[in-house]
Amino acid sequence: MSDAPDTAVEGMVTMQERVVNLINQLSMPLIEVSLVVGRHIAGLSRSLDAHIEATGQVFNERITTPWPIEEGTEGDVSATFDLEKIFKIIDEDRMDILSTLIRVTLVEIEATLAEGLLALRPWEALSRSQLARAQGPGQLFSPLEIPEDW
Repeated sequence: MSDAPDTAVEGMVTMQERVVNLINQLSMPLIEVSLVVGRHIAGLSRSLDAHIEATGQVFNERITTPWPIEEGTEGDVSATFDLEKIFKIIDEDRMDILSTLIRVTLVEIEATLAEGLLALRPWEALSRSQLARAQGPGQLFSPLEIPEDW
């Protein structure tokens, strides 16, 4: 199994490439990507927590907790959004496509719970930092800004 770390890295690269391509192709809004990533992380975290409870195994914080967001991304805390209205506008079909891509890729690359979480944590941090800067509902529906070096 000497190639296991290389296989895991290749799997994570595959996941990253597919997600970047789909988000760009569909011009997915920040809010939709955030919701999909959040749902996957919540599910994987529940499963990992159960595993930890059953085995007593310890995992790195980079896997078990959200990453800190960039400094200077704190938005105007007085900005409020009508969540009911926002949830009426989101495109569930587009979100299902991203969710399916993530799920299928995690299965295909045979990612462990920890690897799955580690693959999604950068997306969570990216979307959280952009959500923190959002000043109005329009920014929630702007496409997620993916850095060039992703």
